Amino acid sequence: MTGKIEKKIFRTVRETIALHRMFENGDRVLLAVSGGPDSVTLATVIHTLAAEYCLELAVAHLNHGLRQEDSDRDAEFTAVFARKLQVPFYAEKKDLAAWQQNRRFSPEEAARRMRYEFLDAVAKNNGFNKIAFGHHADDSAELVLMNLLRGSGPLGLSGIAAVRDGKIVRPLIGLKRAEIMAYVAEKKLPYVVDASNTDPRFLRNRIRHHLIPELQNSYNPKITDTLNRLGTILQAENRWLEEMLQPVFERCVLDRQAGKISLSIARLNRETTAVRRRIVRKAILWVHKDLRRMTLFHIDAVLQLAEKGPLGGRLNLPAGIRVKCNRGKITVVDGPAGRVDAGDQQPAPLVEDYQYRISPGRSLIIRETGAVITLSEIQPHQLPVFDRGARHLAFFDMDCLQFPLVVRNFRAGDRFSPLGVDGSQKVKKYFNNHKVPAAERKKCPLVLSQGKIIWVAGHRLDNDVKVGPGTRCILKAELFIA
Repeated sequence: MTGKIEKKIFRTVRETIALHRMFENGDRVLLAVSGGPDSVTLATVIHTLAAEYCLELAVAHLNHGLRQEDSDRDAEFTAVFARKLQVPFYAEKKDLAAWQQNRRFSPEEAARRMRYEFLDAVAKNNGFNKIAFGHHADDSAELVLMNLLRGSGPLGLSGIAAVRDGKIVRPLIGLKRAEIMAYVAEKKLPYVVDASNTDPRFLRNRIRHHLIPELQNSYNPKITDTLNRLGTILQAENRWLEEMLQPVFERCVLDRQAGKISLSIARLNRETTAVRRRIVRKAILWVHKDLRRMTLFHIDAVLQLAEKGPLGGRLNLPAGIRVKCNRGKITVVDGPAGRVDAGDQQPAPLVEDYQYRISPGRSLIIRETGAVITLSEIQPHQLPVFDRGARHLAFFDMDCLQFPLVVRNFRAGDRFSPLGVDGSQKVKKYFNNHKVPAAERKKCPLVLSQGKIIWVAGHRLDNDVKVGPGTRCILKAELFIA
């Protein structure tokens, strides 16, 4: 007997497939299954609909080892699940640390990119023309809100597309997380739980578990629907703008090849600022296939480079993308594609200087990096047992501080007195000694009181503000990674 929630699930998925023309008869679909409730629902529903749409299915799972034994458990669960569905199963275990070694990504971003590379390779090598993911409406709403907090423009606020490049499809995008969990419970479907999805250090988790519930309870009970409506509107407008922009973009292109594109500076500079920004984004997307780490600051830095004209210059953008302005053209090169020109020197990573103020009881979003710092007061008896691995936490003697504190990034000549070390030390030397990558140094927040560095956030406290036997009140600082 078909339950009420099951009917709702299948009706919504069929409507989504029809609206976005996701499948055609004979499509070979690779189901990306992590083992969580979303991907288990995706595979179960599409497997049921496979005959209706004449689909040929397979399941793929990447074990990136990020969570060690739990990752191995997820891989085994997914293998058993694929056998129950009686579909081919493709799996691989990779060394995330080795893959990430020459890439400037956080572990989470590296895992995401490695997964997409794996799925693309499996699809290409085995003749699958579609890759299906289990993203749903709540995922899209969270992304819209996260990008809004980061100051994104229309592209960032458009949410998760139901179909991307005619290859990536998301049949569950019209469903909410609660509906998926109700379906899983009704069908008694087994699944695995990723503990990192509740880790409050990550911005998306805080938005999911704290901000959205607060918005629902105090401001708009249908905030998820509202955010998704905004995303849908902007997706439609962005598609229209892209159609209008394409001939303008083509007029600016002088040359393109794998991982490299050159634009005419003269033609680029004739356009309005909004058009020039979109042309630069389009050029970066053409060489790199991803704009996730590109901010307005990065795009405008490229435009400023173009405005210098014949004098030219060079930039390093996130993800190893390099830009050079020379001889009337501006050239964008993806990292793996090699240097812009033979003999070029690697420029310093492009990171915008930032500086903020923060007081106890407040949270600070560092727009340039997406990191968040929170300050709260606690009493000495609330001080937790010291954990050497908890570098995202710091505890200060309140009597040693003057507010508001200043949060900024690294400057040449900065010094502090690392906890447990006699005397002062240059922050640069500390970074060198602890092998902090160059790309991370300018992003690392430094917390200052009265002009003195009291915490190299995520690394080390200063000796002069440590908690001691006579401490009466403690300031707790916490760094959350985006």
